[in-house]
Amino acid sequence: MNTGWFRPLRLWALLTGVAASAAATAAAPAALRAISGGMWEVSRSATGDGAVRQCVGAPAALAQWQHRGRACTRVVLADKPGEALIHYTCPAGDFGRSRVTVITPRTLRIETQGISNGEPFSYNLHARRVGNC
Repeated sequence: MNTGWFRPLRLWALLTGVAASAAATAAAPAALRAISGGMWEVSRSATGDGAVRQCVGAPAALAQWQHRGRACTRVVLADKPGEALIHYTCPAGDFGRSRVTVITPRTLRIETQGISNGEPFSYNLHARRVGNC
């Protein structure tokens, strides 16, 4: 039995699966697609005390607040109207999991936890879009 044709088929299936996986990883969660990038104020306080301003192209980047500015890989674990659960991994073993809840198109609540520099973290954030970058 000649199985020479099977090897290219397996390679095609593997590459197609990898490409689909990469596309799924890169896609924005449906819950956040109506949310615009721009200048966001992020605070641990609902009143905005001590807010940090951050320009973000994609609001899903706010899910990795603890590791902002780092080259992390995000995967959407759950996506329903108004809420997304995002897991991300970064170099050096850092990672996090964030639940992003859409309060309004300009206001998000982010519950995040994970490991940063070998230490656990867990906190809630309030993010408010304040304009363009």
